[in-house]
Amino acid sequence: MKQIILATGNKHKVIEIKDILKDLPVEIKPMTDFEKYPEVIEDGQTLQDNAQKKATEVAKFFNSWAIADDTGLEVNCLNGAPGVYSSRYAGENCSYTDNNNKLLKALDGIQTKNRQAQFRCVIALSDPQGNVKILAEGKIKGYIAQSLSGTTGFGYDPLFYIPKYEKTFAELGEEIKNKISHRAIALQNFKNKFLELK
Repeated sequence: MKQIILATGNKHKVIEIKDILKDLPVEIKPMTDFEKYPEVIEDGQTLQDNAQKKATEVAKFFNSWAIADDTGLEVNCLNGAPGVYSSRYAGENCSYTDNNNKLLKALDGIQTKNRQAQFRCVIALSDPQGNVKILAEGKIKGYIAQSLSGTTGFGYDPLFYIPKYEKTFAELGEEIKNKISHRAIALQNFKNKFLELK
């Protein structure tokens, strides 16, 4: 295995995943580097469903190993929402700002101590035939801040507050975030399993 296709069109995820996996002895190549690539409909009921679907469809399309992730922000007092719908919480083709504003509105009037949340990430690796060979998960707990804060990262990063650091993901900076985040934990779990793969 010399190359793994990364099944995402999200340029922020590409940068983050490539950075975290840079020490693996294989090239991680985003599917968007190719002229043609499949548009996978994320219609799964769980993060695992979507990660597996993206990995297998992209693997079969390119006849190559493929890796995919699906990530969700789960807010306790919203019964786990936005969850699997995190990227389109405010509707199809919405912006990060739209999602953040909708979340702030949904939590309006709720004290910070009651705004517990967790970020969860599931990674799937598929072989060229579409068989899932690795599943790995990572999660981190925090709170939803009362307002946006910070300029780095993407998505809900300006709202996701980590008590240990007294900062949001967007205030932490990429170097620290890429060591402690849900995606970093999932990818570390993935790396451990990948190195054992025969």
